[in-house]
Amino acid sequence: MLNFLPKNTPAVSFVPARRASLRLRHLPAALLVLGGAAASQSAFAAFNDTISPFIATSYSYDDNLFRLDDNAPGFQGQRSDTSRQVQAGFLFNRPIGRQVLTGQAKWSRVYFDHFDELDYSGKDYLADLEWHIANHLEGHVGASYSQTLTPFSDVRSTNRNLRVLHREYANGGWRFHPSWRVRGGFTRERYTYDSVALRYADRTENATELGLDYLPSTDSRIGLQLRHLKGSYPYRNNITGLGLDTGYEQDEVKANIYWRFSAITQVQLLGGWVKRKNQLFAGRDSSGANGRVTVYWAPLGKVRFTGSVWHEFAAVESSLITSSLNNGASVGATWDATAKIRVDALLRREKRDFSAASGLDLPGDVSDTTRTASLGVTYNIRPNIQLGLNAFRDSRTGAPIINTGSYRAKGISFNASAQF
Repeated sequence: MLNFLPKNTPAVSFVPARRASLRLRHLPAALLVLGGAAASQSAFAAFNDTISPFIATSYSYDDNLFRLDDNAPGFQGQRSDTSRQVQAGFLFNRPIGRQVLTGQAKWSRVYFDHFDELDYSGKDYLADLEWHIANHLEGHVGASYSQTLTPFSDVRSTNRNLRVLHREYANGGWRFHPSWRVRGGFTRERYTYDSVALRYADRTENATELGLDYLPSTDSRIGLQLRHLKGSYPYRNNITGLGLDTGYEQDEVKANIYWRFSAITQVQLLGGWVKRKNQLFAGRDSSGANGRVTVYWAPLGKVRFTGSVWHEFAAVESSLITSSLNNGASVGATWDATAKIRVDALLRREKRDFSAASGLDLPGDVSDTTRTASLGVTYNIRPNIQLGLNAFRDSRTGAPIINTGSYRAKGISFNASAQF
């Protein structure tokens, strides 16, 4: 799925120093025109049966780019900015006997009109092999790479800071009985930051899973899952005096259920008991209920709803806090207004409790609450050409004592994509 940033297109006056970049900044529109022309010719409708190239562009406006406190002055006297993005890449899908190799490669370039020191090149790669052995063994093995700008919600700086995520995984299941399956898997995720000031957030997380599932004939699933997660921070060994732990381990015992009540309603549950143990500060260890429930409901053929509630541990990109216990809820709706027009809406609320996960003893409420609302419209000019318009509003009530201040932000974006 293609990614797009928020945007706006106010009048911009360029100084002589930027003239060298003008041609590049007009590249998104040029590519889109080229893509539309190419897509109009059936000879370019598909590169072949395996590889499908695509291009995309977006223009975004954000009135509080750095998520600054409402009372804080903007950097260089500026809080808002307009960004422009161009993407190019390809999708691939290649059967190899009974195996299936899928993935994508995507390159992007993002420009900011005012804070042009944030301009960056993004990269996204993904490859997945769906494997099958005999009639009862199957699974996936793959890897992905993603390079993007670090969000400003917890880290506020005008310095460009790129976050790179490496992910490798392998999993498999053995259906030893028509109604029973045993499965296992391993996943490794590595987060690295190119800014030395944020090097403390570099981390590696290794997760091992083992599960047993009962598979009734209704396409539902009732299972039990054991999971062990180990996280390590390689650059925190020299700053433990600041109260930052160098690693943690987390053990989980959870029910893993997907229940298909009907074609209209399905429920997915992954929840149970979790124990989180810190490597250095045992006083911060915690345990208890943990999980997520998601409901899919499609009462009408053209309207679909997705609702979720969760109570989960999560990592935090902060110099003072390493993790939080998050309580949240969201509801999303999709309406196929016509054969070519789709409307998407989302409401989301999440409270992060930092004291519960980190064991800090601080005065007052050590938590923050974020509320997000978004609305988007997608117009399919042709099956392979899309135009989109999206608007969002984001606000947070923070805890200044741990540097998660309050803010409000809103923005709008326009995007277009073409696949050949």
